[in-house]
Amino acid sequence: MDQDKVDFLKQQFVPLLRQLPSDTLPHWGKMSLQQMVEHFADAVRLASGKIQLTEMVTPEDMVPKYQAFLMSDKPFRENTINPLLPEVPPPVRNKTIDGALDELQRELDLFFSVFETNHQERTRNPIYGDLDFNQNVLLLYKHALHHLRQFGLTVS
Repeated sequence: MDQDKVDFLKQQFVPLLRQLPSDTLPHWGKMSLQQMVEHFADAVRLASGKIQLTEMVTPEDMVPKYQAFLMSDKPFRENTINPLLPEVPPPVRNKTIDGALDELQRELDLFFSVFETNHQERTRNPIYGDLDFNQNVLLLYKHALHHLRQFGLTVS
């Protein structure tokens, strides 16, 4: 387990996002900042098992390759297509960006509590397969860096 990535997700990601003005435009993609935050909260719900999708979109024989990508330092490419998302981002569900960021923090807190109480838990990701805690952390961290870059923030 990479404790630095855990700490980043627990303590730094949401505060970094809070620094961005709500009208910050993305460098690529169609989502507004608030749509991205809500999208990420959904990704965390998937990682915690709060959202359960049983159908895989990745062919079974490709899952090991996708999981190897998680273990690598390779970033997501700009404009990476997520086959689970509609072409047009959905409308925001929170009244404000602060509400969306509060929701994201709650979902991150829940994710960590789920795995603290059950270290053997595995959750299904329809793209990457059944993931343990470490694999979910790697995916969420990689995903977080992708969206931070999308909105002009870099993490060293």
